[in-house]
Amino acid sequence: MYCTQCGSPNDDQATICAQCKATLFRPGTQPAGPAQTIPSYLVQAILVTLCCCQIPGIVAIVYAAQVNGLVAARNFDGARRCSRLAYIWSWVGFGLGLVIVLVYGAFVALGTLASR
Repeated sequence: MYCTQCGSPNDDQATICAQCKATLFRPGTQPAGPAQTIPSYLVQAILVTLCCCQIPGIVAIVYAAQVNGLVAARNFDGARRCSRLAYIWSWVGFGLGLVIVLVYGAFVALGTLASR
């Protein structure tokens, strides 16, 4: 078995890397801990894309789609970064969509008042 941290070979029964002292995990097993606590915000990104503003929503989808792959690769820092960016871009898209709806509503109201 090879260490995922330093890449050095270890005995198949080892639980700690002989080189870097990192915890070794068997293939196909996932450790408990940070893997379950990193949200992807994929649902929010899709809803923002469909209902509010497409460009920031697509950016949010791209970042959200990377989270689970990075967690599977045990790159928790990268997964947290992509999760945070998906969250930010989802809110940017929601805010822009809200502004567009309010501006459109103002123009409709002004057009209605001007036609009287």
